[in-house]
Amino acid sequence: MKKEFIITAHGHPNIKSSHKSTLEITKDDYLTPKGNCIIGINADYSVKDLPEELKEFIRSGKKVHFRIIVGKNEIKGYFYGNQKLSLTHNTDIVIRKSDYICSRTLGIHSSIVAKDLPQIMKKELKKPETIVKLILEYTV
Repeated sequence: MKKEFIITAHGHPNIKSSHKSTLEITKDDYLTPKGNCIIGINADYSVKDLPEELKEFIRSGKKVHFRIIVGKNEIKGYFYGNQKLSLTHNTDIVIRKSDYICSRTLGIHSSIVAKDLPQIMKKELKKPETIVKLILEYTV
């Protein structure tokens, strides 16, 4: 059965979404100008908060499809899980193009990262009232 898990976050004036190898959503309620991989703050989940069923799927190393929705705009991508993922960070969710793994890492070998978001989405993400949704799709 196909399932979806939705993570919701908010925009911020300092969002640049320009990082070439990562994409991040954080539960933190602030963002410095250095956080160029962050596409949303005040998230309702971190990697630690994800359901066990989803964590098991990610740790199986399978491909995880995801969608990022900002207003009426959407971009689709995928990443791979890995058995070495701890998924234990309290505040962050990071998707990476590389195979680097730490407690914040949700997935590796991603097809899209922060810099790949369309300009129209990046512009919207600078507004605090903007809602960004990261929708993870998996099968159980």
